Amino acid sequence: MGYIVLLSIPCALCFLWLNCFVGICYSSLYNADQEKDRIFYLPGQPDNVGFSQYSGYITVNQKAGRALFYWLTESPKERGPENRPLVLWLNGGPGCSSVAYGASEEIGPFRINSDGKTLYLNPYSWNKLANLLFLESPAGVGFSYSNTSSDLYTVGDKQTAEDAYAFLVSWFERFPQYKHRDFYITGESYAGHYVPQLSQLIYERNKGLEKPVINFKGFMVGNAVIDDYHDYIGTFEYWWTHGLISDSTYKVLRLTCNLGSATHPSSDCVKALELANQETGNIDPYSIYTLPCNTTSSSLRRRLRGHYPWMYRAYDPCTERYSQIYFNLDEVQKAFHANVTGISYPWQSCSDIVGNYWADSPLSTLPIYQELIAAGATRCPYTGHGKLLSFSDHFWRINLCPPEFLHVHFAE
Repeated sequence: MGYIVLLSIPCALCFLWLNCFVGICYSSLYNADQEKDRIFYLPGQPDNVGFSQYSGYITVNQKAGRALFYWLTESPKERGPENRPLVLWLNGGPGCSSVAYGASEEIGPFRINSDGKTLYLNPYSWNKLANLLFLESPAGVGFSYSNTSSDLYTVGDKQTAEDAYAFLVSWFERFPQYKHRDFYITGESYAGHYVPQLSQLIYERNKGLEKPVINFKGFMVGNAVIDDYHDYIGTFEYWWTHGLISDSTYKVLRLTCNLGSATHPSSDCVKALELANQETGNIDPYSIYTLPCNTTSSSLRRRLRGHYPWMYRAYDPCTERYSQIYFNLDEVQKAFHANVTGISYPWQSCSDIVGNYWADSPLSTLPIYQELIAAGATRCPYTGHGKLLSFSDHFWRINLCPPEFLHVHFAE
């Protein structure tokens, strides 16, 4: 009789029961879901890849049909990925893809060649030191989607943080080997909102837990959008002191934009920003001392679109267009287990709909930073030189960070 009952149990459940029976009791259901997300080979991938990759979807809202896409690149086998921390990377925009920028242009293990079809290894990838988890967030960005089209027009900071938290809760169930592992959150640009807001959620919901599944240790943001007032001042100072705008335009910017919202600027502020954009000319705003990808402004710049018109969304000395080709290839999407619902629009590095219709966005996230610093769960933001955004970091960083955090050195 016992055998008959056992045979009537679904196969996956039998596996789980047998594992527990022999004393392993490790969820084969989760392992099966995890294995479905394994990337065996990416089109154009070099041969000397010694690390595991996974990608796929996590549903964060069943009713609305919202699902977020992720890409996990573990540390190389010889570096012991099982002993390395987990680092979540978020790109900003709002509305830009962590797969396009963080993974493919910045800290990820691969770069895309100019043919848009082949990859090469990034010698400076952060996955040499940590397991990297790239998340396309919110729904509507990259491969992430919602079956409720209005979501793309109503999303803001609050929903983005809640969905990212829901993603993490489910993701750790799919990847139980990362439970209780040291966990950090990093990002850039508008992730100056995403990162602390998600960190705050985790911090609050971990209170009272002796051994939290999400073992949050700290966060880091680069060239971050944190405080609209200081970000405006810093950006305008940078343009002016580097001879990129005239004295008169600088005065108009200070007069019309200083106390306004960067996410929803006034019409007078937008006019002043458009004038500044004309004066700066054909430069790469993320590397003003180097040549831009093309010498014609029409091929490099996008038209200003309301949200952070003074803060260009992507560093593109040409690499963004390679991503645009690569991630729209059918064989690439198949290898990534992406676009499984047949999204009607092509993959894009940034979603103009999400960015242009962004909803709630506080003028400042400084109070959250201060709260987390007081709790001992953070390191201070970092910035680069030769970028239009770097002065703004210095304005608020002095007020935000304890003196011992003002100098940060990176070493392996």
